[in-house]
Amino acid sequence: MPETVIESPMSQPDAAVPFRQSAFPPPPLARQEPVVLTAHGDSRQDPYDWLRDRGYPQVTDPAVLAHLTAENDYTDRVLGTEGEGLRQSLFEELKARLKPDDSGVPYRAGGFLYQVRFAAGQDHAIHVRWPLAAALDGQPAGDPQVILDVNALAAGKDFMDVGAVEPSPDGRYLAYSVDDQGAEMFTLLVRDLATGEILGPGVPGTSGEVAWASDNRTLFYVLRDESQRPKKVMRHTLGSDPGTDVLVYEEADPSWWVGIGRSLSGRFIQIGTGTLVASETRLIPADDPTAPPRVVVPRRDEHLYSVADQGDGLWILTNDRHLNFRLVRAPLDDWSESAWQEVMPAGDRQYLTGLLALRDWLLVFGRQDGLQQVWVRDAAGATHTIAFPDAVFAVGAGANAHYEAATVRLRYDSLVTPPTTYDYDPAARRLTVRKVQEIPSGYDPALYTSERLMAPARDGTLIPVSVVYRKDFRKDGAGPLHLYGYGSYSMAMDPHFSPSRISLLDRGFAYAIAHIRGGDEFGRPWHDAGRLLNKPNTINDFLDAAQFLVQQGFARPGHISIEGGSAGGTLVGAALNQAPEGLFRAAVAHVPFVDVISTLLDESLPLTASDYPEWGNPNDPAIYAVMKGYSPYDNVARRAYPHLLITAGLNDYRVTYWEPAKWAAKLRTHKTDDHVLLLRTEMSAGHGGSTGRFDRLKEVALAYAFLLWAHGLA
Repeated sequence: MPETVIESPMSQPDAAVPFRQSAFPPPPLARQEPVVLTAHGDSRQDPYDWLRDRGYPQVTDPAVLAHLTAENDYTDRVLGTEGEGLRQSLFEELKARLKPDDSGVPYRAGGFLYQVRFAAGQDHAIHVRWPLAAALDGQPAGDPQVILDVNALAAGKDFMDVGAVEPSPDGRYLAYSVDDQGAEMFTLLVRDLATGEILGPGVPGTSGEVAWASDNRTLFYVLRDESQRPKKVMRHTLGSDPGTDVLVYEEADPSWWVGIGRSLSGRFIQIGTGTLVASETRLIPADDPTAPPRVVVPRRDEHLYSVADQGDGLWILTNDRHLNFRLVRAPLDDWSESAWQEVMPAGDRQYLTGLLALRDWLLVFGRQDGLQQVWVRDAAGATHTIAFPDAVFAVGAGANAHYEAATVRLRYDSLVTPPTTYDYDPAARRLTVRKVQEIPSGYDPALYTSERLMAPARDGTLIPVSVVYRKDFRKDGAGPLHLYGYGSYSMAMDPHFSPSRISLLDRGFAYAIAHIRGGDEFGRPWHDAGRLLNKPNTINDFLDAAQFLVQQGFARPGHISIEGGSAGGTLVGAALNQAPEGLFRAAVAHVPFVDVISTLLDESLPLTASDYPEWGNPNDPAIYAVMKGYSPYDNVARRAYPHLLITAGLNDYRVTYWEPAKWAAKLRTHKTDDHVLLLRTEMSAGHGGSTGRFDRLKEVALAYAFLLWAHGLA
């Protein structure tokens, strides 16, 4: 059993007591059982390997559970328990920014208007609809029909997540998928919306995605394999035994994953397979669901593409000639590359990322010089871009489920602009506001401002940094700065609005996002510059951005806290090992991927093979050497570390719980400081934490309470 030396309880830190480890009862100490791991003639010590339950994904080892529970109890003793003190006051503050009875803008699908809404006091969404015939001027009229109440599904459960919510084309049936463990293993269910009856037994072990054929009786879904990888596309007929479902496609390559969907036109069922750097699409006519899938472009190394059908053609985004993609069009009766006609060429400054094909309009999403852009093309080929109100913003497609629509639903926000739902009329080139997220406790955007800065990295590359703060913030270095980063998997960290972030800004923080290499803010080359052997650039960019912000007066050394999650936790862990002592005051690492080498040498884990294009395969000596230089767990040293809050999810299959647990245990025995180190494991959740809108805020309140105490602002 792990040794736990928790003494007298403390409900929360006392403002008169310094936020230091020695001011609290001693933390839990995990026992050490040295294990030597050898590769390429190199040996690594892993004294906490025992924290991995050998029965995983079931975690039943009493010693493991006792240690994780002891860590959770210690976090509560240091920061106060949920529902008390600063955590509770922050939760109430965050909750006051959510409208109790909020609802989304209705959208059309088939013969109905659909809406997602929240009732006062309830944690989860309620899905409702109205018959289109009952609408007045396109707006809902009368009381809606509730088609799915997630609160009812969540009753009596510690966790509830809903994947797909897909009505059949005629609106008679609803296919939906539920996960009540947090492990992203969804059970697929179908409800007859006329009777309320659930049709047959559910199908467990799915990825959560579903697509209907045009006959309203056939649907497609994806099964996960024994390693939780989505691999098999299955075809099900309503009323039949799921045991007789037909295998449509099975992906044999362990590094390739499978997804499904239905094209907006309703013409095709799309089967998408791929890795981070290559993809392949198969199409099945939705009105002929037993037809064999037809490949659009056969897979080849380093070729990514996506498709959307419109009229008599197929639009294809492809990186066949340039990493940043070009747009081509092919006839529906000939998808061969020799029949492609280039419509938008690729370029170094222009990066194309997605398509939305309505009957009369094509929207192309992407970036120009690193900033988001939307191109709109009409049937004649004329193209324009949409003008948005902010200089720097985040925009994406909203709920667009009606192929013949004359307007396009967009979601939009910025660091100072709350989430806004627009309908865009391409013919009139006019944006119409349909909803701005309401903040009941009050929010005045005139009090805040944002900047986009360019921080020079040590190799001379300019790294974009987005910063938001109150206008009364003084750039004299005296205030606190919170810096966020990710930098992996070609995922851009766009400048989104956060109602919760106001709690930091109003307490004098500046908040910054470092758009470091490894993301795709400047296209795929920006990603390539931060993966594989180039992964150290990601960490260097983050550290250099922090130093640049110091030079710009946003904070002094020791007044900076940092945050990242998952691969961003790799970033945080590596930055803490490499940063000059005293640069950072505190760090928050959510579900951090920190035991990089051991995880990527373990091919039994779900993500190992698919992660090789991002991190590399450590069976390669060159990759191993680079990984060993930054892997957070392997580089914990005898040195001072800032205050640190680490979170984990017991059912997380993406970053298994033992990685953050082992990292915290090793840090406790190596750090030479008196700073607080906390590990919080959600015992009923996975990679994304809680799914309820209020439960999520409790997790934010925990992190913010930690940050405020660490900065001496509680």
